[in-house]
Amino acid sequence: MKEIKDQPVDLGSLRPAKGAVTDTKRIGRGRGSGHGDTATKGNKGAQSRSGYTYRPGFEGGQMPLQRRLPKRGFTSLGRTEYREVKITSLNKITGDVVNPELLREARLIKGRGPVVILGGTLDTPLPALKVSIHRISESAKEAILAAGGSVEILPLEAEDRRVKKGPAPKPKKVKTAPL
Repeated sequence: MKEIKDQPVDLGSLRPAKGAVTDTKRIGRGRGSGHGDTATKGNKGAQSRSGYTYRPGFEGGQMPLQRRLPKRGFTSLGRTEYREVKITSLNKITGDVVNPELLREARLIKGRGPVVILGGTLDTPLPALKVSIHRISESAKEAILAAGGSVEILPLEAEDRRVKKGPAPKPKKVKTAPL
């Protein structure tokens, strides 16, 4: 509490700063309120009606952005997305075994899913590694085999293959002869 020259401030005289408190806008309470008639919604149209909601991407009748842009290429819904690791980053791993769990612990990849090792230029020679991975490029495989290591390809799990998970098929009814 602020005191003015050793005089206590009267708590009853405290007021909010000017402009800090404003009256609420009372919409649709008659013409005298200044917000009557159309209740600040303008004249006619969907936006003046109750229950109006607009679709995401709606631009007021203008051709929407997703329709103005050209349609190019194709993205398969059943694609498999691999976590990528360059062969040069395998030098950061201590030990002679490389697998997806070890790559996650070493923070070379994030999240779950299948892993692919990609080739690249090697500044330092690779140690002999036993690599167990979902996929590997030819140049990376040759570099690991040339260093005296081995490569094992792990099978993909169904959820990693992005198999479409629709509703389970209904069992077929088997007709039986009456007794």
